[in-house]
Amino acid sequence: MNQNLDPPTQKWETVEYTDSSELPDIEDLQIVDKGFLPRPEDLVFKDAETEYGTVSLDRETVSFFKSKAKEVGASYQTLVRTILKEYVARQSR
Repeated sequence: MNQNLDPPTQKWETVEYTDSSELPDIEDLQIVDKGFLPRPEDLVFKDAETEYGTVSLDRETVSFFKSKAKEVGASYQTLVRTILKEYVARQSR
């Protein structure tokens, strides 16, 4: 009875790495700091005709939107504004 007790070879263990002319030379790479890209909230385009106001919402609603905003990486105000805008668009049809 001949049993091989070695675990099976993984794909990444058998890959052969070679230099590629498509890749940049290591000397040409630059370290990028945190300030290189804009913050996520800066990527949200604001409507030119935004009017600021105060709206009172119950805690459960705010909690829901904050939770969803965290999941998608946005602000909860943006989600609320988007839903209200969609509601108005549908009611205006």
